[in-house]
Amino acid sequence: MGQTLAERFPEARDTFAEANDILGFGLSRLAWEGPEEVLTATENAQPALYVHSLAVYRVVRARVGPVVGAAGHSLGELSAHSAAGTYSFADGLLAVRRRGHLVARAGKETPGTMAAILGLGVAEVGELCREAAGEGHTLVAANLNAKRQVVVSGDAWGISWAATAAKKKGAKRVMPLKVSAAFHSPLMGPAADEFGATLHEIRFRRPSFPVVSNVTARATDDPNRIRELLVRQLTAPVRWTECIEELLSMGASRFAELGPGKVLAGLNRRNARGMPTLALGTPESIESMEDWT
Repeated sequence: MGQTLAERFPEARDTFAEANDILGFGLSRLAWEGPEEVLTATENAQPALYVHSLAVYRVVRARVGPVVGAAGHSLGELSAHSAAGTYSFADGLLAVRRRGHLVARAGKETPGTMAAILGLGVAEVGELCREAAGEGHTLVAANLNAKRQVVVSGDAWGISWAATAAKKKGAKRVMPLKVSAAFHSPLMGPAADEFGATLHEIRFRRPSFPVVSNVTARATDDPNRIRELLVRQLTAPVRWTECIEELLSMGASRFAELGPGKVLAGLNRRNARGMPTLALGTPESIESMEDWT
């Protein structure tokens, strides 16, 4: 994760080295060599994703030119704010590390999980969630990824029940996710409370470009409001489809996904049909940017 990027680009190598110094341990070695079960632990995965995304941004920022706006999916919103200068790289990294510890602890104290429901709309998933609540269990729409792709989050019974009930309502597929907790649900309440205290210790500035909030699907440049929304994000749904719609309304004519993988670029085939989208996370993908500017 990020090793070939660091080998090819000094900016990426320096970013991982800086992160090692800030955290006081070899995050780069963990990201590049594993073991996988340690890297994928939430308290390690979140800072690794943050550093990878910022390493890519530092490599490509001169090539992408002026930024109309940005958005990040869940943890990615904190990476986007770091890229926009809302807070320093170091403050953001330490906050993300703390966030990972808090949600991991919440997941152990109030166990839960998540599942992707394909083929149902937000309204139909909402019906499922209300029915589960009527039975005394937690089930919420957590990630509104595309018009007919919604991720639900909740306690184990709620997710298990939803897998059967969703198919009865016409879902094409229900995919349990390999996660350690019920992210973006009320079960993350204790983590949100403590994360708020962490963010209040950090200096926030007005971002250099708009960053669309997962919670509101709107951008704000008020530092106090940004801090509040990043706390609320832990228990609120990621309104991703609306975030992309907002970026389009702001004048975005092309998209770059910064970080590992191509999940968001794939979602853009439905959320931003016809808009050029590049997934930038490897040297090969970055070197393919010759025609970007």
